[in-house]
Amino acid sequence: MAMANLAMATGNLGRVGVGVNPLRGQNNVQGACDMGSFPHEFSGYRHVSDGAVRGMLELDWGVALQEEPGLRIPNMLDAAVEGSFKGLYVQGEDILQSDPDTQHVAAGLAAMECVVVQDLFLNETASYAHVFLPGASFLEKDGTFTNAERRINRVRKAVPPLAGKADWEATQDLSNALGYAMNYKHPSEIMDEIARLTPTFKGVSYAKLDALGSVQWPCNDAAPEGTPTMHIGHFVRGKGKFTITEFVPTDERTGPRFPLLLTTGRILSQYNVGAQTRRTENNVWHSEDVLEIHPHDAENRGINDGDWISLVSRSGETALRARFSDRVQPGVVYTTFHHAESGANVVTTDFSDRATNYPQYMVTAVEVRLTNRHSAWQSEAEEFRRQTRRVAADAAE
Repeated sequence: MAMANLAMATGNLGRVGVGVNPLRGQNNVQGACDMGSFPHEFSGYRHVSDGAVRGMLELDWGVALQEEPGLRIPNMLDAAVEGSFKGLYVQGEDILQSDPDTQHVAAGLAAMECVVVQDLFLNETASYAHVFLPGASFLEKDGTFTNAERRINRVRKAVPPLAGKADWEATQDLSNALGYAMNYKHPSEIMDEIARLTPTFKGVSYAKLDALGSVQWPCNDAAPEGTPTMHIGHFVRGKGKFTITEFVPTDERTGPRFPLLLTTGRILSQYNVGAQTRRTENNVWHSEDVLEIHPHDAENRGINDGDWISLVSRSGETALRARFSDRVQPGVVYTTFHHAESGANVVTTDFSDRATNYPQYMVTAVEVRLTNRHSAWQSEAEEFRRQTRRVAADAAE
């Protein structure tokens, strides 16, 4: 919001070459948001409390829709532990490894009555799945990606799905089995429905995407070939709205018991939780998660470069190798979360942003000390992983 304030105040909107453009972590984050993956919005960023929108969708879909927002992932897990959230259908995401406070995520998954995981690989979340459905890669299905400049790009199937079905087909079959009829024959029909029910996508079709190569929404009667630049001359709400963005400090604090700040992130050679890239020769560049620590902090704790250390927070403990680094300041340590064996998120807390519930991966109070063994959590997780994967291991043999 502060960046939007700055762009408006300096006139850096509504012209070619200016604007606020988020660098997404995955290639279809924008598209997922456009299609209403938020618990409080329908497609096209229309709030669920809007009775007119709700009525239109209810008439088209033949169902009753709630006017209250649904739950975000952290709220789902809290509700599962409390006993009121019973089931989850997870497609293409490994929340057990990627979400903060791993032990709380595991408790939530274990408390649910039905967990369905659909993925290319048996990831960590799949260890808690009652049903596992094989997923399809981008090479095995038709569809679209939408990038951060609102550009809708076609994806074309190169090979038939190895599992027999594209993801949308599996979801459709599941919906039909549960009693809600879906009868799409091709993803283009899904896009036609999106265009019929979402004003900003009214003019989008596979035929238009094939003819033009790509289209930037809004694409409608006013802009039949899309909108490369938004906010020319005015905003949707008139002159725009400035929002006060006060700094709200995190509730996470360092102290005598946890004097260091842990920040986590990614490295180029591994992708997110590594479910795909850890199966490749990328491991030559990044074979394990390590803890980068400033030599001054290491010396104070008797730690040498390459030593096994215990990383401890209020949430949990894990063990990994120390690596001296001047990329981090004294008082700050850093690690990645690509390898399930180290499980960096067992240490991160459930503190989150007050507006979006986005986890505070960058601010966790920790202590670091020498160790010569894995943490209790790592040993238990490894045994649990072995037990839950034994069918797959037997099948491979």
